[in-house]
Amino acid sequence: MKYLFLVFFVLIQCFAIGQQSVVFTTENGSVDFVSDAPLELIKAGSSSLKGALDTTNNAVLFIIENRTFHGFNSPLQQEHFHENYMESKKYPKSIFRARIIEPLQWKSGTTQNIRAKGILDIHGIEQERILDVTLQYLENQLNVTASFEVALDDHKIRIPKVVSKKIAPLIRVNINAELKMITKN
Repeated sequence: MKYLFLVFFVLIQCFAIGQQSVVFTTENGSVDFVSDAPLELIKAGSSSLKGALDTTNNAVLFIIENRTFHGFNSPLQQEHFHENYMESKKYPKSIFRARIIEPLQWKSGTTQNIRAKGILDIHGIEQERILDVTLQYLENQLNVTASFEVALDDHKIRIPKVVSKKIAPLIRVNINAELKMITKN
C-alpha cells in the first residue's frame, strides 16, 4: 500500500506537468550503514528501500522504513538502535526528496556521476544535502548507487557518554537500487 502511494505521488507530478515522461521505481533497493567507532564496528542494512525517479522534472524520492534494518551485532544492539537512537516508533521512516542537478544522459550501457540536491529527513530532522550519485543506464532500468556520511548531531540523534566510544558520530551510508521503468506517456 505504501508503495502504491509512492508511485501515485510521482505519477501525479508527471501528469500535472503534462509532458512526456518516464518514471523509474524500486521497492527493494538496499541501504547499508556502518558505524566505525574506536571500541565497536556496527553494520546493519535493509533491502526494503522504496524509490522513484521522474524524468520530466528529475525529481527523486527514496523512503526506508527504519524498522526494516537488521544485521546488528546483537538483538540488544538492534533494540537500542530502534528504541533509543532512531526512535523508530516516533520516526518510522527516513526520506530523501531531491532533484538531480545535472542533465541526464539516458544512453543505455553508460554510467554517469550526478548530484542530487534535496532534503534528507532522518529522525524527524530535515537537512538540505547534495549527494553524489552514480547512475548506470540500462534498457528499461536505472541502477543507482551512492555513498555518503550522516552526522548524528545533524539529526539530533544523541549518544550517551557511556557508549560514545562504541558509536561513531559520523555514519557511512551506502545505497544500491535497481529502478525499473514503469510508465511512458
